[in-house]
Amino acid sequence: MGGKVVVNRCMSLDGFIAGPGDSMDWGRGRQLADFVDPDDMARIAGATGAMLVGRRTWDVGERMRAESPDLVDYPFSGSMFVLTHRALDPAPPGVTPVSGDIRAAVATAREAAGDKDVEVLGADAAGQCLEAGLVDEVLVYVLPVLLVDGTRFSSPTTPRTDLEPIDSTRSGDATILRFRVLGGPGMVGHASRT
Repeated sequence: MGGKVVVNRCMSLDGFIAGPGDSMDWGRGRQLADFVDPDDMARIAGATGAMLVGRRTWDVGERMRAESPDLVDYPFSGSMFVLTHRALDPAPPGVTPVSGDIRAAVATAREAAGDKDVEVLGADAAGQCLEAGLVDEVLVYVLPVLLVDGTRFSSPTTPRTDLEPIDSTRSGDATILRFRVLGGPGMVGHASRT
């Protein structure tokens, strides 16, 4: 399997990945796609073969789609897996619920992704993957807003993770940061990757 496991997050400058009540409104009704250059978003989505999405993040996305049917969505066309202990009723076409061991869920997503990346979305899903040492990279869209409150980038239970900056790119009104997880899968924060 040639692709990477990438935690993908948008974040306010003060470190929140969502506002109060899981709001993904980044100010004046703007969503992530309103900040990032469409070509950059398409390039990142094109490198992605599968997504592993936490249930809470999935539910927030479903709520957003119900409230704004014309919402510009992420231009992704691969396999989608939702980490959940509750049934998706009904599960949309192309969406597979997964539960149990996080390593098995990531392995399933990696197999579906082939040579492309697996994107991990959601604070809890990302924390589980980081704790298990399964993450290769962290990609962050930093948005020009201070939310002051909401869901933090990482929970207090997320293990210390040492990162190496790989890239910093201005994209529209956002800044895209990419970091390599030092030690690589299985060795979070312990040793430099060779």
